[in-house]
Amino acid sequence: MAIRVTDAIIAINPSADVRVIDNDLDRIDWYKETPVISKSDLQAKMIELQADYDAKDYARKREAKYPATKDFMEAYTEKEIGGDTTKWDAYVINYNKVRTENPK
Repeated sequence: MAIRVTDAIIAINPSADVRVIDNDLDRIDWYKETPVISKSDLQAKMIELQADYDAKDYARKREAKYPATKDFMEAYTEKEIGGDTTKWDAYVINYNKVRTENPK
């Protein structure tokens, strides 16, 4: 995902009232006395936000591949109440596999 100009504006000023045309730093309309943010500040914020987004790619991949919460609840309940660890052991293996395949 590419960070947009509006992402940077809102990160700097969450109450900004603006219109950005074609995601162009030179085509921003500032409304309702919203203080103008310099182009260089917006560019720096966009780089920062993109780096943060890219650094969390592993987490997005993990989230999509982790076993379902329902599977966790069922396995944990059977282990704690019923004493059967079969599903729990399988859950832990699958969970750790996702972590191994998608390192930080």
